[in-house]
Amino acid sequence: MRSMRSLARENSSAAKSKWATRTNKACLRTLRLLTLSYQFSVAYGDLLLLENGWYVTHAGLLRLARRRRCVGMHVEPATQFSDPSVARWAFKATVYKSPKCKGFVGYGDADPSNVSFLVQGAEMRVAETRAVNRALRKAYGIGICSVEEIGSLAEPSTSSAQSKKLPPQPANGNYGGGRTVRDRLCQIIRQHQLDATLVKSYATDFCGVKALREATREQVESFVAHLADWAGKDRDALTCQLNSYLGSKEGAA
Repeated sequence: MRSMRSLARENSSAAKSKWATRTNKACLRTLRLLTLSYQFSVAYGDLLLLENGWYVTHAGLLRLARRRRCVGMHVEPATQFSDPSVARWAFKATVYKSPKCKGFVGYGDADPSNVSFLVQGAEMRVAETRAVNRALRKAYGIGICSVEEIGSLAEPSTSSAQSKKLPPQPANGNYGGGRTVRDRLCQIIRQHQLDATLVKSYATDFCGVKALREATREQVESFVAHLADWAGKDRDALTCQLNSYLGSKEGAA
């Protein structure tokens, strides 16, 4: 197993490569503390740097729970806070760190006003993810917010005029005109000229599975939204992330 110092060095190097114009001493010090405390990995997509602040991802929280041997979690709708007629959903998640743990509770909500246009129509799944994230952050004492809990991450940049023309995603998992998640992913790859094999490797890590076919629809949809946002905002940084999988691509060949 890699030492904490080794992981800290890897994270620092990866952060400087991905966010060269936004990393400073204070930012890197915080990253080191997060590394030493939680073993988060920048290369695996556990953390994102947004506007000089670190945010943990859903995938990073799930990997942390697995490392800490979390025994399970329970998620249920919070019907008193939900209104399906206006696509407003709320969930309650309870995380159990050990068999004797009484549980750490977190609530998450989502509606069209606080989710990205890329996932509008999937508010129910976003709310569930936010509830799980909040419960996991409470359980493991993580003070930084998770990416999925903020509504602005996946907002398109002003230069992404073409992306704004894309129709919202309905709750059945298909996009406008009958397009599937796979179609949307292929479109992103073509539009931004990405390496499909490297994207697949990144998707596997992002979803926390050994093979992409093991990922759930919700995980794949979350990855596609994440990929579209990153490609639109900073394609160079995304390319650096994908290039980190070149070794595994050559091995597969």
